[in-house]
Amino acid sequence: MANSKYEYVKQFEKDDSLLPATFIVVRLDGRGFHKLSTKYGFQKPNDGAALDLMNEAATAVLQELPDISIAYGVSDEFSKIITTVVSTFTSAYIYGWSDHFPSSPLSAPLPSFDGRAVLYPNVKTIRDYLSWRQVDCHINNLYNTTFWAMVQRGEMRPTEAEEQLKGTIASDKNEILFSRFKINYNNESEIFKKGSVIYRKVSWVA
Repeated sequence: MANSKYEYVKQFEKDDSLLPATFIVVRLDGRGFHKLSTKYGFQKPNDGAALDLMNEAATAVLQELPDISIAYGVSDEFSKIITTVVSTFTSAYIYGWSDHFPSSPLSAPLPSFDGRAVLYPNVKTIRDYLSWRQVDCHINNLYNTTFWAMVQRGEMRPTEAEEQLKGTIASDKNEILFSRFKINYNNESEIFKKGSVIYRKVSWVA
């Protein structure tokens, strides 16, 4: 397109450069995964095979992109980072699907993910970010564990369970789980309550 009358279109390409000397977090989110989990019958509130597949895909990203140090799951030039991480994760997720769900072959629409990059200035902020994600994981999982116990074991309609859970705090949900269903939330799997962390081991060579 050099030296043509059409070259003006390059003016619409924005600068995607990220700030130097910052920590880059790429956050991935499954697109339409509520429908996908229903389509393939994921166990509620947590599906171990689905989480294992997500961890496997995240591990593949770390293996392919050595500059990434850590991945937490409850994801230069901006567009290149996003595209590379999201495409690597998605391809690994689809490739590993049959190992985790052998009786549920994939069909259209296929799983897909979107992503965004956020810059953090120092290690403390990164630690706070991961702490925030872990707290968010706990809050969501406690709600989902209580909600699905009420629906599956308490035989309530989803709308009824939602209505009863409105305005409740953590202690209320723990009480519902234990008094009605004899579920001690503290005994739930740690990966469900806190998420998973995949990290790169670094060896110092003298």
